[in-house]
Amino acid sequence: MAKIETPRPVRGTQDMLGGTTEAFQERFAHVVATFDRVRKLYGFQRVEVPVFESTAVFARSLGESTDVVSKEMYTFEDRGGDSITLRPEFTAGISRAYITEGWQQFAPLKVATHGPLFRYERPQKGRFRQFHQLDAEILGAGEPGADVELLVLADQLLKELGVADGVTLNLNTLGDGPSRDAWRAALIAHFEAHRDQLSEDSVERLAKNPLRILDSKDPRDRPVADSAPDIDAYLTDEARSFFEKVTSGLDAAGVAWERNARLVRGLDYYRHTAFEFITDRLGAQGTVLGGGRYDGLIENLGGPSTPAVGWAAGIERLAMLIDQPAIDKPAVVLIPMGEAAEMKATGIIADLRRAGIACDMGYRGNMKKRMQRANASGAAWAIILGDDELVRGEAAVRNLGTGEQQAVALDALIATVTAL
Repeated sequence: MAKIETPRPVRGTQDMLGGTTEAFQERFAHVVATFDRVRKLYGFQRVEVPVFESTAVFARSLGESTDVVSKEMYTFEDRGGDSITLRPEFTAGISRAYITEGWQQFAPLKVATHGPLFRYERPQKGRFRQFHQLDAEILGAGEPGADVELLVLADQLLKELGVADGVTLNLNTLGDGPSRDAWRAALIAHFEAHRDQLSEDSVERLAKNPLRILDSKDPRDRPVADSAPDIDAYLTDEARSFFEKVTSGLDAAGVAWERNARLVRGLDYYRHTAFEFITDRLGAQGTVLGGGRYDGLIENLGGPSTPAVGWAAGIERLAMLIDQPAIDKPAVVLIPMGEAAEMKATGIIADLRRAGIACDMGYRGNMKKRMQRANASGAAWAIILGDDELVRGEAAVRNLGTGEQQAVALDALIATVTAL
């Protein structure tokens, strides 16, 4: 019979097992647990949205001409003939749900989620084709205080993860509609005057998405982009006041920030605040958390005009930055010897776990091997139960650190272990 060849995992995906040598799963889980704890402090409720949506949800939200839509989305036709896409980001699905599920009644709505996303791109350090993000959004709040709250939440999350050192909050304003329109016109005029100096990609962006030229990484574009006009000269009084309230709020909350006038969002529905938390510890891919205000998106998806602001952060990238958290270890290991002892130990371990004590049980091997595994587990105590102990109605409780051992009556075992 021919040997069956096991398929390899798809490129750009990963399997994670807790307790492995690299123990990446522990760091990953620590990021998620910290996020869940911090978002509750700010009153953000957990939300779930589907892993796949109608392709139109992402095409409308991300823009038909963007690389994500044209090159990176996992899109397929289902059996009903509908075009379906695995979600490449969270905001579009949450915005769609805000419209279709009647969540407007809860506005302003503060929600958070985390989970897998999918993009077909070249895998690299900290970037996968199936990757995972944290996401926080405030929908139905047009006040600058919402932007401040989200930024303070992000800042606290990074600090509690222990990665805030070396991470800088870059902040910019995209202005309101009139500000953005006037700036866009000035940028187009500037880039058209220097069209022959731009890269091929930027010439293409000039027709579709001129703001993206400002953050081009192509060295050929930098002189033209660096000499382009800033938005400040085109801000309306209202837009300038909005940005000042955001920066004043950050100052009041003790959140450090730097102005980056070249930080942009290319799609027209973005307004006012744009931001990125950037580190120099991940090479060229230095953004660990980013977002902005997208006041026109929900309307773009067919809903009512709704202000909104949000951010997302890559879980893998944050996990690469944090120190290894302590791996959960059992407090107690049960070592039964013999069938009768194993049956009795099954009841004991169930009672211990119901009492909130983390424990494990060795199933195979002689006494020596079971003790070796108990020591290797990191447990503090071992409960040894054999035929002799059963006859006496007791168990041996051994301190795995000192080797000291005491006999404890079976009916007093839970109380004794709980008190250890």
